[in-house]
Amino acid sequence: MSDLQYPIGKFHRPASLSPDERRTAIAAIAATPRNLRDAVRGLGDAQLDTPYRPGGWSVRQVVHHVPDSHSNAYTRFKLALTEDVPTIKPYDEKGWAKLDDTRTTPIETSLVMMDALHDRWVRLLESMAQEDFARKLNHPENGVMNLDQLLALYAWHGDHHVAHITTLRSRNGWA
Repeated sequence: MSDLQYPIGKFHRPASLSPDERRTAIAAIAATPRNLRDAVRGLGDAQLDTPYRPGGWSVRQVVHHVPDSHSNAYTRFKLALTEDVPTIKPYDEKGWAKLDDTRTTPIETSLVMMDALHDRWVRLLESMAQEDFARKLNHPENGVMNLDQLLALYAWHGDHHVAHITTLRSRNGWA
């Protein structure tokens, strides 16, 4: 059986990305909204409220988490592009996943949010010069990171959460 928590494996932080790796990561970020929408297509409320693994978040929580996380990432990119090694503020993602809006907001709201957010984010990423990806930020929990590393992390992050849903669908026969 595959690792239910890390169905595509754990993230491994690269020192930097080649131009081809960068293009691949940007393409992964561009595809995340469509992939997330495809992963939840046709699921009913009972399925959306099913945890992707024992003790894990429900599919609904995962769908709302991704734009929460990616909106923070987008802001972090803009901070790193406009400030000298800014210290970013982490957030309590588990706490956010328990807030009432995660339970009551239709998933379509977060899917639409993903479409708009990723449109802006990909435009920003595609406008960046190679040297921009070497710019840094300070993450109080993860240390100093360059934007190549942040790009690789969020390319992985979208695929990681989509795989939570698609592997659950496969295990449960939710074709």
